[in-house]
Amino acid sequence: MKLEDSVCVVTGGAAGIGRALAERFVTEGARAVVISDVSPALDVTAAQIGAHPIACDVSNEDDIAALIAETEERFGAIDLFVANAGIGGFPGGAEVPDDEWQRIWEINVMHHVWAARHMVPRWVTRGGGYFLVTASAAGLLSNLGTAPYTVTKHAAVAFAEWLSITHADDDIRVSVLCPQGVRTAMTEGDDPAVANVVAHGLIEPEDVAEAVVQGLDAESFHILPHPEVAEYVKHKGADIESWLGAMRKLQRRFFG
Repeated sequence: MKLEDSVCVVTGGAAGIGRALAERFVTEGARAVVISDVSPALDVTAAQIGAHPIACDVSNEDDIAALIAETEERFGAIDLFVANAGIGGFPGGAEVPDDEWQRIWEINVMHHVWAARHMVPRWVTRGGGYFLVTASAAGLLSNLGTAPYTVTKHAAVAFAEWLSITHADDDIRVSVLCPQGVRTAMTEGDDPAVANVVAHGLIEPEDVAEAVVQGLDAESFHILPHPEVAEYVKHKGADIESWLGAMRKLQRRFFG
């Protein structure tokens, strides 16, 4: 996909990876880049990078539908929808309360489902479009210390795979972005659930944006800003017992 003269939407665009993606899309010559967020920084970010702000709570399907409708009314047909907004945290496993499981599920998974629900019929009618899901290397591997994050990112990857398989003949292209450690608010602080990720080193959001531009150009399904993730995935697929053993060693190292 070429970004020049395209209409792009980026959820979670006020900061972090979302901001970096939107700023790069503007630089690449997109006709209009719309960023959405619940952050009060939304308008300031949009003004700074040359994007257009539309407030949207991605945990609400009606908000997503309104975001899509307003974008298309103001700027024309959406070429690229980036379901980027997501949350981390929620350390623990089965003991995490239901309301916290539900919240991360709505933002990290149903946000993508709802966006596709309202974009895919438009793209089928028009003859194509592009859907980019921001997941995580945790969606291909695992994230120590937080079952809700791991489970929802796996689900995000699975939904992207399903879309790619099901709608390829509709010329709807799908990519899933799976970075490891990125220097954002999510990796700040001393949360033990991100300790392993941080220990492996962080890249900048701008590095992720560069990988995304290259991945969109190649129409790659997996966009992996950390190339080593591909090797980890191969290890996991080739010898799951060995991979689980390695992950257990990391678990003991970081969590005792």
